[in-house]
Amino acid sequence: MSDTSQKDTIEFAGDYNLSEIVLHNHEGEGVTSDKKGHDIKKVTHELNIYESIYKNAMTGSIVITDTTNLIGNLPIQGTETLSFTVSTPGTSKTEHIIDASQKSGHPFHVYKLTNKRQMSEGMQMYTLHFGSREFFRNIRTRVSKAYSGRFDQMVASIFGDKKYLDSRKQLNFQKTRNQDKIVIPNLHPFNAINMLCSKSLADDSKSAGYHFYETTKGFHFRSFESLMVTYNLQTRPVKQIFRYVPQNVDDPEVDNKILHDLQSVESYKFINNFHDTAMNTLMGTYGHRVLTHNIFDKSYDIADYDYHKYYNDTKHADGQSKPAVVSTPVDYDNLSVGEYAESRISVQPTTRFLHNEDNGIFGTDVKDDGITEAARISQLNQIVNGTKLQLVVKGQTYIEAGDVIEFQLRGVDHTNKLGNPDPQYAGRYIITRIRHRITSNDYKMILECTKDSVFKSFATQNLKSFPISASKESATFQDINNI
Repeated sequence: MSDTSQKDTIEFAGDYNLSEIVLHNHEGEGVTSDKKGHDIKKVTHELNIYESIYKNAMTGSIVITDTTNLIGNLPIQGTETLSFTVSTPGTSKTEHIIDASQKSGHPFHVYKLTNKRQMSEGMQMYTLHFGSREFFRNIRTRVSKAYSGRFDQMVASIFGDKKYLDSRKQLNFQKTRNQDKIVIPNLHPFNAINMLCSKSLADDSKSAGYHFYETTKGFHFRSFESLMVTYNLQTRPVKQIFRYVPQNVDDPEVDNKILHDLQSVESYKFINNFHDTAMNTLMGTYGHRVLTHNIFDKSYDIADYDYHKYYNDTKHADGQSKPAVVSTPVDYDNLSVGEYAESRISVQPTTRFLHNEDNGIFGTDVKDDGITEAARISQLNQIVNGTKLQLVVKGQTYIEAGDVIEFQLRGVDHTNKLGNPDPQYAGRYIITRIRHRITSNDYKMILECTKDSVFKSFATQNLKSFPISASKESATFQDINNI
């Protein structure tokens, strides 16, 4: 990776500022013993940073071509720190910079060396793996404490407690509407927070379940629904528009070549889409029956969840009334996918007065436990198993996991001469994973995005019964011995 001076203006899409990559050993120094560490930028072949709404902490890797036996002279043992700062030229805002410098106090920590191999005489290549400080702090500590109050307050306490996660980074949190008394039974901090995520209910909606994750800008504790809408349930603004068009330098209609290339998609593919109805049916996305057993009074309750009945209770990527599967019948009994409650059956123990409070496992009315748990599972599945899109785009340091992007995809119908958007796969997506890939040539991002709806609502007119006509009223039987 060649030297790149700090630039104030962007020269091309994928341009970046990265002055140095400093590796500090366990003594806080480099091979030159100058206490400043060793700049390994010139021997870096590739730098990768990974962030995801499904991961509690950031990780990364750096591929090194070593001609000076760095791993022996430093030496590298797995307790080193790695500091660098990446930015898009022309950006001065802190939130637009990937700051892992010693000055910020948030360098990454090396924990593993893999793929060591001899490339030629006097040259070896290997990969260093690193993670954020919280990644290691989570492994080294455990939480054994009782908490009471709102769930977001519990998370904030674990997050900043010097005995537990002891994070010095910013936590962006969404208040919860429920509160309870919770005993954390000797769990690692991330496991404790994930347990609280499964019980958290958004304070401004009917959304159930939270995500806790780290991006290049800090930590987030927020509901599934808040990825689509703002606090007052308004549509979240799009961070960037992407479109799949040829990158034609000589196109006279392009006024801003750099912006055009930043919004252009180099390649895309759909990893999966919401139409794996078999998996979603089994996982309870559409229909789910939850049997709650109340340990206190030995009673039980049955709650049936119907995807279409509760769909508009929460907000979605493309807006309301645009479900990925419509409510038309799917079999001879004229039932929709959401009306098969026995697709998944769960047994959920619950109790009143566990801590002298008349509530259930969510800190709310015990009678709501079953339907709330079913809704939480369905809302999570709609994100995890929704339409998944992978994009390869030019690097932009201000984009982070959890942002909303718009994918302008044209329909492939040969009659679509006006370039109308694809009715299913165009529209708004949530970025769930980002791989920042930085080489000596450029900076690219591999985005994994998801949506839980369709761009244009499916037609439902005149679909009153199961579309396949039955030739017989019932099954027939024949003894094979009579054949």
